[in-house]
Amino acid sequence: MKYKDYYAVMGVGRDATQDEIKRAYRRLARKFHPDVSKEPDAEARFKEVGEAYEVLKDPEKRAAYDQLGAGWKAGQDFRPPPDWAEGFEFHGGDFTGADAEQFSDFFGNLFGRGGFGGAYTTHRRGFHTRGEDTHAKVLIDLEDAYHGATRTITLKHSETGVNGRPAVRERTLNVRIPTGVRQGQHIRLKNQGAAGTGSGENGDLYLEVDFRPHRIYSVEGRDVYLDLDVTPWEAALGTRVKVPTPSGAVELKIPPNSSSGRKLLLKGRGIPASPPGDMYAVLRIALPKADTDGARAAYAEFKKATDFNPRKRLEV
Repeated sequence: MKYKDYYAVMGVGRDATQDEIKRAYRRLARKFHPDVSKEPDAEARFKEVGEAYEVLKDPEKRAAYDQLGAGWKAGQDFRPPPDWAEGFEFHGGDFTGADAEQFSDFFGNLFGRGGFGGAYTTHRRGFHTRGEDTHAKVLIDLEDAYHGATRTITLKHSETGVNGRPAVRERTLNVRIPTGVRQGQHIRLKNQGAAGTGSGENGDLYLEVDFRPHRIYSVEGRDVYLDLDVTPWEAALGTRVKVPTPSGAVELKIPPNSSSGRKLLLKGRGIPASPPGDMYAVLRIALPKADTDGARAAYAEFKKATDFNPRKRLEV
C-alpha cells in the first residue's frame, strides 16, 4: 500500500487552517471536474482531491491522520501501525460518512469503508436534537476476551481551535469488556456520544474492538492459533506436550509421523463466544544445531539409518 500525502494533493501546508483547505478544494475541484476540465487525468485527480478533502476538512479525521507524522513521502510503501488511531473518537455512524468505496486502499485501511452503513441516525423533534453517535477503535488483550475485564480507556476527539487548526481533547472512561468479544465487534456505551441540544439526549458511543498483537497467539474470527515447536523425534515418534492456551495450559498429543505445518485441534479452546471458537496448534519442527562432535555424529548415524529424500518429487 502506498502512502498518500493529502496536504501535497491539496497544495497546502500541514499548518493550513480549515478555511485555507476549503478554498484549496474549491479551486482544485473546479480545475479537475471531469465535466469541464481538459486535463487528461482530470477524473483521477478529481477523485484524489475529493479523498484528500474528505480527510482534511474533518478536524477529527485530520487530527488522526496527523498522528502518522510528517516523515512520510507520497508513494512510499506504508502500513499503518496496529495501534493507529486507537481511542480516536469520530462523529457519525462510522469513520466516514462519505462514499468511501470510491476512495483508495490507503483511505480504506485508515478510516474504514462504511462498516456501520449509516445505521445510526440523528433524530429531531422540534428544537430538541439527539446528539450524534460516535465511533472509536479500542485495543484489548486477547486474554480480556477469555475472562472479561474492566479497562480504563482514553478517548481523543478533535475540535477546531481559535487558530483554525484541529486541537485534540481527551476524556477517560471505564469500560467493561465482555467475555467472548471478538475482533470487529462493537461495544455500545449508551449516552456517551456527542451531546444533544435542548432536551435531546446524548448520542451513543460505539467502541470497535481489536486485539493487540500477541507474543504467541494469532486470531482469526473466533479461532486462535499457536505455532508449536517440536523436535524431530517428537514429530516422528509421537509424544505428549504441555501447551499454553489463554484459558490455561493443557496436554496435547502429538501423533507419530507428524509433519511441519500440521494443525492439531483443541476443540472449544478458542474465544468463548456462542458458539465457542477452537484453538489450533500448528507444528513447526525445530532442528538442533550440529555444533558439537556428538551432535554431528548423531546426524551422521541418522543419515545412515534412513534413505529419506525430501527432494524426491523434483526428480525427472
